[in-house]
Amino acid sequence: METVTAKKEDRILEDKIENLIAIGAATAANCIPCFEHLYEKAINSGITLSQIKRASDIAELVKKGAHIALTNSVNELIGIEETQNLPCEQTANKSCRC
Repeated sequence: METVTAKKEDRILEDKIENLIAIGAATAANCIPCFEHLYEKAINSGITLSQIKRASDIAELVKKGAHIALTNSVNELIGIEETQNLPCEQTANKSCRC
């Protein structure tokens, strides 16, 4: 995935890393067409199924945490004292690696 203006020698991230980031973004955005396109591109570039799954899993944690944070904020604003724990608070070292 190279932008139109970027030159090969100016690239900061390898194509495989950019593709995994894009897979995570497509997952977090719930964009099935993007995910399917990026999945095929990933497989053709040598990215493993476990790497694709990990990128997708991390995106799901981020998305879940964002949804919980939003729900907690809405509840607080409308006077509901119930809160949910964020995924980051439920794992070792208070990090879900997101």
